[in-house]
Amino acid sequence: MKRSFKSLSLLLICILMFSLVSGIGTGCSKKPLTVIKLNEVVRSIFYAPQYVALNKGFFEEQGIKIELTTGQGADKTMTALLSGQCDIGFAGPEACIYVYNQGKEDYAVVFAQLTQRDGSFLVGRHDESAFKWENTAGKTIIGGRPGGVPEMTLEYVLGQHGVVPGKDVNIITNLQFTATAGAFKSGTGDYVALFEPTASMLEQEGAGKIVASVGEDSGLIPYTAYFTTKSYLSKNADIVQKFTNAVRKGQLWVMSHTAEEIANEVKPFFPDADEKLLTTVVNRYKDIDAWSETPIMTPESLELLQKVMQTAGQLDKKVEFNQLVDNTFAEKAVKNVK
Repeated sequence: MKRSFKSLSLLLICILMFSLVSGIGTGCSKKPLTVIKLNEVVRSIFYAPQYVALNKGFFEEQGIKIELTTGQGADKTMTALLSGQCDIGFAGPEACIYVYNQGKEDYAVVFAQLTQRDGSFLVGRHDESAFKWENTAGKTIIGGRPGGVPEMTLEYVLGQHGVVPGKDVNIITNLQFTATAGAFKSGTGDYVALFEPTASMLEQEGAGKIVASVGEDSGLIPYTAYFTTKSYLSKNADIVQKFTNAVRKGQLWVMSHTAEEIANEVKPFFPDADEKLLTTVVNRYKDIDAWSETPIMTPESLELLQKVMQTAGQLDKKVEFNQLVDNTFAEKAVKNVK
């Protein structure tokens, strides 16, 4: 009887020990995900590598949970960052240049680039198969916010083709970003500069035709990048590195997959767009080489951005590359994420 009791006791102890060890090896050992509040400038298929990284769980693999909000403008995204409403901003680096030149001590630092061309398309009222930028002379274009990269790049491309904004062509710049497509559909302007999928949706509705890519004619430019405050960067270097690793993995995935596969992954972020439309848009961005192959920003591309800003009359003083950009995280991601 005593022997049976001892055997039973030993069996119960073994079961208890096994349960504890199993718990430690599974759920009990998992660290909670670090929440990062990310504010994106707008919702656009232009940012496909980001949405792929989110949908494929690349951030979770790095121990990060993303809380994504949309600012609807680079100025609003920067305001969210500086006021502590988000940890990381995703917008045009011009916002960082403005803040730096204001003399703010805890300014925004760029640590990863996602897109390398302007992602907007010029939409006209009818098909112009032989379109030239000179065609816009004497016409009205619905543009973007003054001081924003979309508007400045549009003006830069026009100027490169001898069309002077405000003199040869009228550009409307006082409409909200979300109101430009509606204004065009209502009869305002001869052309409108739009991001995707809005441009293709307008075309699908028969309300306009895409006649040109702004990005194809502007050259390589650090159009959209991730940035955070100098203080956040110094205190959370490990988190920023993990974030950059996930972005890098999203870039690699996009480069190695078809437009159809990419469209399928970004679909949850564009529930109202059909997959055929999404595939068309992805192909458009692939055709103009819109996405950066790595998150590393080059001094030459930032120099072009600042030239565009100066041409638009929005920049008096250039910012040194090393003051505004920290490529440390991007370089490590390229080295370690394959």
